[in-house]
Amino acid sequence: MTQTLPAGLTVTARVPASSANLGPGFDTLGIALSLYDEITVTTTGAGLNIRVEGEGADDVPSGPSHLVVRAIERGLESAGVWAEGLDVLCRNTIPHSRGLGSSASAVVGGLAAASGLAAKLDPDNGLSLDQLVQLASEFEGHPDNASASVLGGAVVSWTSEPEAGSAGDAPKAARRVYQAVPLKVHPAIRVVALVPGVRSSTAHTRGLLPEMVPHRDAAFNISRGALAVVALTGRPDLLVAATEDRLHQPQRAPALPLTTKWISILRDAGIAAAVSGAGPTVLALTTEPFPVDLRALAEADELQLLELDVAGGVEIT
Repeated sequence: MTQTLPAGLTVTARVPASSANLGPGFDTLGIALSLYDEITVTTTGAGLNIRVEGEGADDVPSGPSHLVVRAIERGLESAGVWAEGLDVLCRNTIPHSRGLGSSASAVVGGLAAASGLAAKLDPDNGLSLDQLVQLASEFEGHPDNASASVLGGAVVSWTSEPEAGSAGDAPKAARRVYQAVPLKVHPAIRVVALVPGVRSSTAHTRGLLPEMVPHRDAAFNISRGALAVVALTGRPDLLVAATEDRLHQPQRAPALPLTTKWISILRDAGIAAAVSGAGPTVLALTTEPFPVDLRALAEADELQLLELDVAGGVEIT
């Protein structure tokens, strides 16, 4: 039976940005980054009030269709509770449509806030990390960004398809299962994001990918994806080789000329670099300070350089 939350409960979810793929790990590898959105939710007697500060303040919907609100409602439903009214404040610093997981962070933050509200009524009502990964990934359609924002660190994620029932069976309410495990990133690894001023459409860049790929390219990415786990956790000297890709970055290159240019520049300089998610941000992984001369060149190309830490997972207070 659904329980109604009393008015006056307040929680804040602090959720990190994320970068997905890391080169070869398409829809599989992700990493949480120390750039945060904060979502504060207070239960009220009636209605919906939403305020957005920072990124997206001028161009995101302010009603029930707002992604954070939809995630809060989904989280409350999953926790078996409801609220007559909500006051939602979003303080956003994660750039939108740049490949830094802003939509996944919004969903994770909304779900986490809902979990925190439910737990105030009864600690047993709160959602587990596995539930947060599952619910957030259902919004996204893949678990790499969402699971990184939930669990923190680097993650390996995967999707299990529902099993079809045999002929004559009653229809099953099966759904995709999204799972992830965290990796402890080697402490010497530094993260630099090179963020262009222009936005990119994930739907557009994903639409550039072919349905079929050569067997040799699939085998190449399998080897590099496995190597990426080794490089991230214990052998950062292997990062350049471990971030090579043949499955999605070459196909997206025509739509991301500046991104592609800077991946080549960085890799020629011995720095592991890849498209962050669907772009256009470039993710660089290194154990050395970012070169001063490359910083100047990047700024001349109107790229914003963000030196980031590997972040922990979502926090609820």
